[in-house]
Amino acid sequence: MKTLHLEFLIANHLKNAILKNKAFYFITLFIGALLLYAAFSGWENYTSQNETSEKYQHESREDWLSNPDKNPHRMAHYGNFAFRKSSSLSVFEFGMEPFFGNAIFLEAHKQNTANFSEAGFSNSMLRFGEISIAMVLQILLPLLIFFIGFNSVAAERENGTLKLLFSQGINWKQLLIGKILGVVSVIMLLFIPTLLVLVLLWLFLQDFTISVDEMLKMLLFIAFHFIYLIFFCAIAVLVSAASKTSKKALISLIGIWLVFTIILPRTTQAIGAYIYEAPSKIRFNSDIEKDILKQGDSHNPNDLHYKAIKDSLLALYKVDSVQQLPFNYSGFIMTEGEKISSKIYNQHLEILLKVYEKQNRFSKTVSFFNPYIAIKNLSMGLSTTDYDSYIDFQKQAEDYRYTMAQKMNALQIKYISNKKPAATDKPLAISKEHWADLEEFHYEPKDIRDVLKSEIISIISIILWISLLFVLLRIAAKNLKAI
Repeated sequence: MKTLHLEFLIANHLKNAILKNKAFYFITLFIGALLLYAAFSGWENYTSQNETSEKYQHESREDWLSNPDKNPHRMAHYGNFAFRKSSSLSVFEFGMEPFFGNAIFLEAHKQNTANFSEAGFSNSMLRFGEISIAMVLQILLPLLIFFIGFNSVAAERENGTLKLLFSQGINWKQLLIGKILGVVSVIMLLFIPTLLVLVLLWLFLQDFTISVDEMLKMLLFIAFHFIYLIFFCAIAVLVSAASKTSKKALISLIGIWLVFTIILPRTTQAIGAYIYEAPSKIRFNSDIEKDILKQGDSHNPNDLHYKAIKDSLLALYKVDSVQQLPFNYSGFIMTEGEKISSKIYNQHLEILLKVYEKQNRFSKTVSFFNPYIAIKNLSMGLSTTDYDSYIDFQKQAEDYRYTMAQKMNALQIKYISNKKPAATDKPLAISKEHWADLEEFHYEPKDIRDVLKSEIISIISIILWISLLFVLLRIAAKNLKAI
């Protein structure tokens, strides 16, 4: 208890010394203003995107249902839209969401990518820089920690008070823990109010009705950011203790901050993209088209693959022409064509995704050398604003598109006659009541288990960084000198 009392005395002394510095209040006020702006812009982006997505998803559904009686194949080409709503945690962590689209046009025989990203509009706030609560917590607060902790021990050495402290029975372990607690107590004065605003805003967005899954994501978001900030508090004190002067400590800490938050993340992305090069969109689509044509062209009546299908059907039903078949031949061929094109597209997509997965795995592996990359990946995963969430949206939309196309083909097979109408006859069509057979698209975000599974490397790296911190603390307590 006496030892713990000494550590709290050291922490309280450092806290009072920091709070007497007027510069601290100016910096705190600036970061507080940024946090308020980040909360406002996050809330505005979230409500705007979700209102827009909900509005146009509803309009898309209404347009689909209001179509008149027509040929189901025409409906398949008429298409539909899939919209993705943002999660409530995206208010705090924008992640990759501003750069990925939130809407996909779905049509038969063609796979489209997401469009309408925030970064694609010239009037977006992104033109002036992306400021989110997560960015302030992950980048600016560590810098503030370094500014208030760089002279925590170095100043004692310069003033000659370090030997005096040790002469009173204080050891290095007590001093370092006390100084770390002092920096932590100061940074909590900013972190705790931020958490209160964050939680209240989050509850308001959820209408104070939250699921267990969302609660767990929120708690983990807070817990990992808390651990992340404590790590930087400890680094600031350890570097200060190892430096002979405050100036050297500050230079070293700024260098660490630049490497962790600016240099290494950008370098990692560039190296990953260089080592695991992905094909261009033009080449990707071209390769798919070539493979589909090799398999068979459903729109070419002389294609060997589909001619063989035609001959086998005529032989099976013992008829002379497709007009005599008991089902719509064109719909049957479209079903086969959709199946082939989707299979080939998914094969090429899996190859492409493996390349991107290697790039992302390379980036996540670097988190063992950089805690910022670890917390960034984990933060995006919990907020469902990461790359995996975008791919999950693409896959759900593609499953819906395939179901839509095949349902329309099935309706054509069942209800449309093989006999072509005369010039004076009405076009072949079915009742518009069948359009309601296709359910509306709803995107289901990844649950907490999927997030933790995909971000296991980031979690392990954070645990290892904290373990390393304790090791460094013990080494420093044994080897540091007062001079």
